[in-house]
Amino acid sequence: MASPLQSRDYSFSKSRKYLRPSGVTTDDFFPESKSTQKFKLSQKRKMLPVHFSMSGHLSPWPTYASGQTILQNRKPCSDDCRKRTSSWQQQPIGIAKPQYLEHLENYLRKELLLLDLGTDSAQELRLQPYREIFEFFIEDFKTYKPLLSSIKNAYELMLAHQKEKIQALEPLKGKLITMNEDCNERILAMRAEEKYEISMLKKEKMNLLKLIDKKNEEKISLQSEQVSKLRKNLAEEYLRYLTERDARKILIADLNELRYQREDMSLAQSPGVWGEDPVKLTLALKMTRQDLTRTQMELNTMKANFGDVVPRRDFEMQEKTNKDLQEQLDSLRADYEEVRKEHDLLLQLHMTTLKERDQFSSELQDIQRTSTPRPDWTKCGDVVAGGLDRWQMLAEGKNSDQLVDVLLEEIGEGLLREKDFFPGLGYGEAIPPFLRFDGRVKNKKPSKKDVVKLLKDVWKERLAEEQKEKFPDFFFNFLEHRFGPSDAIAWAYTIFENIRLFRSNEVMSQFYAILMGKMTESVYINQKETVAQLLKEMINADSQNEGLLTMEQFSTILKRTFPLKKEEHIRELMEAGGWHPNSTNADLFDYRSLFTEDEEGQSEPFVQKLWEQYVIEKDEYLQELKQELGMELYEEVTLSKLRRALMIIDPTLDKQTLNTHLSQAFQIPVSELPENENEDIVTRLQTAMEQLQMADVKRTGPREPEAAS
Repeated sequence: MASPLQSRDYSFSKSRKYLRPSGVTTDDFFPESKSTQKFKLSQKRKMLPVHFSMSGHLSPWPTYASGQTILQNRKPCSDDCRKRTSSWQQQPIGIAKPQYLEHLENYLRKELLLLDLGTDSAQELRLQPYREIFEFFIEDFKTYKPLLSSIKNAYELMLAHQKEKIQALEPLKGKLITMNEDCNERILAMRAEEKYEISMLKKEKMNLLKLIDKKNEEKISLQSEQVSKLRKNLAEEYLRYLTERDARKILIADLNELRYQREDMSLAQSPGVWGEDPVKLTLALKMTRQDLTRTQMELNTMKANFGDVVPRRDFEMQEKTNKDLQEQLDSLRADYEEVRKEHDLLLQLHMTTLKERDQFSSELQDIQRTSTPRPDWTKCGDVVAGGLDRWQMLAEGKNSDQLVDVLLEEIGEGLLREKDFFPGLGYGEAIPPFLRFDGRVKNKKPSKKDVVKLLKDVWKERLAEEQKEKFPDFFFNFLEHRFGPSDAIAWAYTIFENIRLFRSNEVMSQFYAILMGKMTESVYINQKETVAQLLKEMINADSQNEGLLTMEQFSTILKRTFPLKKEEHIRELMEAGGWHPNSTNADLFDYRSLFTEDEEGQSEPFVQKLWEQYVIEKDEYLQELKQELGMELYEEVTLSKLRRALMIIDPTLDKQTLNTHLSQAFQIPVSELPENENEDIVTRLQTAMEQLQMADVKRTGPREPEAAS
């Protein structure tokens, strides 16, 4: 029996470009009859792969039948499809596929062939035909349209999310490539430098080895020449002495013969000799012969003993020559030992250098692997307001840590200008009183110049105030009086955010420290009084009222105003004021320019150096106090012990200042300080030192009082 859809013709839907049987609605694809339900149940039990057919029933057409199918170049909405009016025919399972599937595959193939896959977005373009095919399914199968739509939306969201992640990672990829190239260039440069150093060390080693060989050759040649010369001289002297010995023997024989002849002649000429007694003459002859024999024996003994003896003069000359040669030999030996020691030292130095090179190479590799390269601060000129010139002015004389603070201030200033409202911090106990508010607070967006001017007005009114109240309360009352109760909290938040951001500004940083309780007001007041007193001394020394002083007057005023400062600190202040080693005592300078401030409250280097020395001297004073106590920070210190230590390191400390320091350290009023040691107060040394660090603590006199002259 033929299917009810076999006689129906195919037609195109006007709303979508896909093929649908004429007269068939979406609901006809999935009839819910009992026979259909039984058919579905039987198919599920058999666990066979099935597909939807165009008749609405589950098609038994197998999956493998289309596994090797190649899509044809035909679009469902083409003119050929519109002219076709063939009816549906029931095809055997495993032989033919549904015609709707064939039309969709033809459409997909045609769309894929029309795509330009040579562009960067080829994958996205390739996905578009598949997206349209899926939309055909969604529109045709009304029953499953919500599920299929949710599946499609989920995939679309995931694709969009992945695309955003890929686009976000593209700059990082370029940055990574740039950093990799920079690191490779640095490694190559370091390797070239190391190669050059190694070559230089090798050349130096070869030169030293050549020098040692040359010295050894000179020593050997000198020794051989001296030995040959000495042997030659010794042979000549031996021949000379041998000749002299033979000559002496001949001379002695001649002398003996002459003496015998003389005796014979004297005996022949003397007539009285023959008249003597023959016995007596015989006895005399015998004695003479004995003397001759003894003399001959002595002469032989002398010849045997002193035959090889040379004259003293020659001996002394030879001894002197030998001594000179020995001294030369000792000198050469000493030079040789020195050269040998230098050679050993150079070898040791070479080995040490090799070890250090290997160590530095490994450290360099570790640093290159773990650390980040040194930043190029000139790049900040492109993003900082004012360009490179302003950034160079801001970065002058600052280290990397300070440059980071400056850059953060510049970035924070821009963000602060963009922010229109601040979130309220609430009414918690940890919140300062002038910031306790719920809700949004408007950002007044003042300039840095306006903030500094407002802070100076606060200090001006604070110093003129008679009834001293807590500084945070006074600050908020000042804002209420200046701007009214409605805008006071907005100005409080605005000023707080500005002074918290601009830490490099002296006025703002000091105001922030005092406002947050990290520094007492006395520190700021004492600093201003010190600067005012120094300016007054200079004005008094300027008798002509020209605003000029000599360097000698400047040095005298500094030493008189700061008698406890070290000589090096005085020199630093003079250098900050314009003195340099080539300056003379008669050089004039404008002393009033040392105390000027710019529009943003920044002082000149001279006043900044005064503040830096004040902080250093305070730290040294507190460190000396800690050493005198001889305690660790976690230990507890009594009030009496701290009083004794202060009096030891600063004997000229008056009672009022001493009580002020103790009151600050133990956080009790001066009137409640116990005078009796039995009623002592105890606190941790770390707490006491932190409290003294916040206050105006400085030395009032030398530790050892000067002896009266």
